[in-house]
Amino acid sequence: MTAFSQHDGDGRLRHLTTLDGLPRDQLREILDRAQTFVRSPGEIPARSRVLEGVTVANMFTEPSTRTRASFELAARRLGADSLNLDISLSSRVKGETVLDTIYTLQAMCVDVFVIRDAEPGVCQYVAEHVQSHVSVVSAGEAHLSHPTQGLLDALTILQFKGGFRDLVVAIVGDIRHSRVARSSFRALSTLEVGEIRIVAPEGLMPDADEFKGAVRHTHFEDGIAHADVVMMLRIQKERLTGTSIPDDRSYFDQWGLTRARLKLARPEVIVMHPGPMNRGVEIANDVADGPAAVIRAQVTNGVAVRMAVLETLIENRLKRGVAR
Repeated sequence: MTAFSQHDGDGRLRHLTTLDGLPRDQLREILDRAQTFVRSPGEIPARSRVLEGVTVANMFTEPSTRTRASFELAARRLGADSLNLDISLSSRVKGETVLDTIYTLQAMCVDVFVIRDAEPGVCQYVAEHVQSHVSVVSAGEAHLSHPTQGLLDALTILQFKGGFRDLVVAIVGDIRHSRVARSSFRALSTLEVGEIRIVAPEGLMPDADEFKGAVRHTHFEDGIAHADVVMMLRIQKERLTGTSIPDDRSYFDQWGLTRARLKLARPEVIVMHPGPMNRGVEIANDVADGPAAVIRAQVTNGVAVRMAVLETLIENRLKRGVAR
């Protein structure tokens, strides 16, 4: 069997299920395209009709606010028809297989499947079985990957820091169970960030064979010292299986980002968080809402990145000359 590839025969992106293996130039092309879609809150959103006649189906088996809403807005603002399928109300609950659900929606002329699933491998499995004109985008796969989050994090850093090469980025919190950490690490590694640190309690640190090249810290203060970027993560309680962690109050006392701790980073540090935030657990209110925080910019960039990804995939389909 031929190994799965996200690219077509000419090296153009057809699916986006992971950032693993994507070359630096391809990431930069998506970031550059996304930047053209960025608008500040209060401005009229960027719009086009480039996806007119295209149908995008959002299929989420896990809760989502930011990702699901931004994919829907991205599709609509590009002129596509957007379908939000609540899996808890679909025929999968009655025993229908994933592929039968996909084949049913293909028969309704769906062109792009945006999938979030708690099971590893679902996005690739679907991508291996869809018709030649159809694309699959991961909106979050188990604890393994969240490629568009990695891209929007990279775009946010690029906007506020102007580049990557000389930066120190600290990713802090529940690294072991975080798909955000994995995809952001992959994006930033490919974009050649100077130093990436993963900072976590021992019980939330990933296995030794993961995050190769990152500097590991199990002491919070050491991990964020002189950092240019501090990316906080929530504890993934829904994925914990026997991991020993302190209660919320104790965790905040040891691992919460406070203004006092933030002073250990560089004066021009930016603070990031993929959301949802647990205020008073991994981050203090006055940090989340403070001048260093770029968390709302991340949300804004999420729509722009997802617009760029959808436009790229459909543009590449047209280049292949593949019709329904």
